[in-house]
Amino acid sequence: MMNITRITFLIAASIALIFLAGCGGQEQVAPPSSAETAQTTTTTASTLTDEQIEDIVRRSYQYVALYNVIVKSAMDPNNPAATGWNKCFVDRQLKDHNLKVIARPNNDTLYISCSLDLRKEAVILDIPAFSSKYASLMTFTYDHYVNVPLTTRKGDFQKPEKVLFYTERTKGYKGEPVEGIDRIMEVDGDFYGAVFRVMPHASEPDKFKKILEEMQSLKLFTLSEYKGGKAIPIDDVVFPGYGQTDADVYGNNLLEVMQFIFNHLTFDPKDKMDQAVLAAYKPLGVEPGKVYDASNVAKIDGSRFRNISQQVQKENFAKLATGDFSDYAPRILRPKGETDLKAIVLVSVVGPIGLPMEEASYPAVPTVDGKPMNAQNDYVIRMTKDQLPPAQAFWSLTLYDTQNGFFIPNDRKKYSVGENAGMKLNADGGIEIYIAAEKPEGVPEENWLPINRKDENLDVILRIYVPDLEAYKNWSVPKAEMVK
Repeated sequence: MMNITRITFLIAASIALIFLAGCGGQEQVAPPSSAETAQTTTTTASTLTDEQIEDIVRRSYQYVALYNVIVKSAMDPNNPAATGWNKCFVDRQLKDHNLKVIARPNNDTLYISCSLDLRKEAVILDIPAFSSKYASLMTFTYDHYVNVPLTTRKGDFQKPEKVLFYTERTKGYKGEPVEGIDRIMEVDGDFYGAVFRVMPHASEPDKFKKILEEMQSLKLFTLSEYKGGKAIPIDDVVFPGYGQTDADVYGNNLLEVMQFIFNHLTFDPKDKMDQAVLAAYKPLGVEPGKVYDASNVAKIDGSRFRNISQQVQKENFAKLATGDFSDYAPRILRPKGETDLKAIVLVSVVGPIGLPMEEASYPAVPTVDGKPMNAQNDYVIRMTKDQLPPAQAFWSLTLYDTQNGFFIPNDRKKYSVGENAGMKLNADGGIEIYIAAEKPEGVPEENWLPINRKDENLDVILRIYVPDLEAYKNWSVPKAEMVK
């Protein structure tokens, strides 16, 4: 039996659509070329031991991963959500195989992705009511702590609500009441993500249309705009370069990136993880409030940082392969103070950004024989009525290639089975889901996930929204069986 302590934590939601580095006038740093990526920082000899570097790498991973995802997503010219700061991007359709910005996206909810620059003034989201059976607002910044301030699980989204966001560094606003604002949130990061997931009821055309209209009615205002004025310009920020991989940041410009992050986050003097990362960087010349100057920071050996970061990544992907996640489930994707270094490094490596387990769980589907699924074979996943996922909202099952975590391209644009992408229960209330190059005879179209016949390993991820956690303790994840 596989319970919640063995969830694979592939964060399907991943919202690389979220962040947006720069609006008009901002200097945008291009991604490194392949030649630049192949090189590492030129350094002098370092006195840091491998153990000290590994400690710095682990304490930095949550920040490096989130910075890389956020900025890379924003600067990718193929990312339609890269619209600039203090703007929102609203999905109009479910994701398809053309999405290459982030690994293991989901195909069962729509998103509203808002990027907030809170340096110059507070920002307000005017949030509509949603007709969906499931919606949530997830918020986060470079430190990768996840908060879910609004969710249908708690009865939210039944009526419109205006929420104001600010940080301790926001100019001209210190948390005082504002007429007409329903909720005021002081947050940790100047560059902040607010991401809505909305189950669109895609199989119900009229309801789908209504939900789209509701989503498109969401509005974002700066505090100046809300009061009838003009937004204060925010075109004075320069973002350090990002890497094609996290290892690139460790190898090329780690100290510059961390200095930028330190200057735009709030660190809690009582939080041990916060203080430990500050202590790790102080001897290197990186501290909150400083201006980055390469001549005044340590000359670290970028190749050593790159190599050790790759070792940390390999170690955590090995946990993914074995499914050995005992004790991790309650500690991933949590607010500050509710997680620990091992848990946050794991999720930062495997797939940044997602919902905590009370909102959604993400178990991987193993095979009966324990071998990886491969597109040279066909598979079937069977569940009786009593074996269906214990979802109090809804569930879905999604297919990816293992190497990249992308949807399998197909003309039908069919990547998942579930209430939105389509599914058909059998006469007994159970379901058989086929992963096959050709649709097997007698199998409903809704229950067929196409593959391309080649030597390509496959992953299948379940998403269970608002799981019944008591039932989940005794529920077993279904297994894929090779069709002979």
